[in-house]
Amino acid sequence: MSTTTASFTTLPSDFFGFAEQLSAQEKDTLARLRAFLDEQVRPRVNDLWEASDFPTDLVAPLADLGVLGFGGPETAKFENSALFRGFVAAELGRVDAGMSTFSGVTAGLVMGALRLWASDEQKQQWLHPIAEGRLIGSFGLTEPLSGSDAARGLRTTATRDGDTWVLSGEKRWIGNATWADVVVIIARDTADSQVKAFVVPTTTPGYTATKIEGKYSQRTVQNADIVLDGVVLGEEHRLPGVNSFRDVANLLLLTRLDVAWAAVGNAMGAYEAALRYTKEREQFGRPIASFQLVQSHLVRALGDITAALGMCVQSTRMLEAGTQEDHHAALTKGWVTARARDAVAHCREIVGGNGIQIDYDVIRHFADAEALYSFEGTYEMTTLMVGRAITGHSAFV
Repeated sequence: MSTTTASFTTLPSDFFGFAEQLSAQEKDTLARLRAFLDEQVRPRVNDLWEASDFPTDLVAPLADLGVLGFGGPETAKFENSALFRGFVAAELGRVDAGMSTFSGVTAGLVMGALRLWASDEQKQQWLHPIAEGRLIGSFGLTEPLSGSDAARGLRTTATRDGDTWVLSGEKRWIGNATWADVVVIIARDTADSQVKAFVVPTTTPGYTATKIEGKYSQRTVQNADIVLDGVVLGEEHRLPGVNSFRDVANLLLLTRLDVAWAAVGNAMGAYEAALRYTKEREQFGRPIASFQLVQSHLVRALGDITAALGMCVQSTRMLEAGTQEDHHAALTKGWVTARARDAVAHCREIVGGNGIQIDYDVIRHFADAEALYSFEGTYEMTTLMVGRAITGHSAFV
């Protein structure tokens, strides 16, 4: 159990103090998470990023802090709000966007899938061990030939054979897959062409996961290519709550916001690093923080972050109230990741030549923003979703 203690303070990147809306207990947990990340992750993160490695030893402490099981009452350590969960994603992203993505995959996609789709017996078998950090989960939807076109282009198949299912196909860009214990696989039933979901133990014959090398965004995330070569599973591995892609889309509606929050956190980390640098770096006999053009870049980055935070907060409130729809989440994800991308560019420019050296942190946040901008709905796809909602005309191909 983590013994980290800390007092909550408002961050310089939270200029309007949005986190003050959290409950006292939520603030306390967020402060302890912040202290834990500062002590256990920040000193290692640049080395981990360069080595394309994930700090697997920190999963259990994160579970002890309660930031893996917080998504539902059956695994949460205390009652918490969707707003708190958003700030957890941002807090992780401030230090390493890859840590936030790990949490999003684990607490969002995998545990969200189990909460929405699993039977009570399946929840006991997989949900609770993942929340406690005893099992690592992964989520396999994207394929080599279908990313944005996952709804229609899904090629992985599931064929019923008596009392078993046979899964065949490939998945790509699957986070955690190289070291996961179980993977939720989305496949198309060859009998009715509808989408189904299965929990696949990674020790099952026919399952292989190969790490994707040469990746220069979110390098700490262990993305993999998965091959399912005639994987045989019993009916008890099928999640009964999935019978169409609409069921999958309902989960993505919930997790799309996680990416927006992670992007805000990533930009906050870049801004705070750049702000520190401007106060320490001297040129022409004074700190560069005193120069007008440097202040202009700082203010533009902070404006992007503040506006993005405001959208995340309101969108999260709508989610909790049950009034959020697909197009709300799409606008939030697309617009926020674009603003975060803009903010980290200003931060990199502030740090000048040193801005491309990892010791100053900014270039890591700059690179990580690219993945956040692309996955869980590209900017173009989210734009089309919102465009359809506001005009009543679909521009999808």
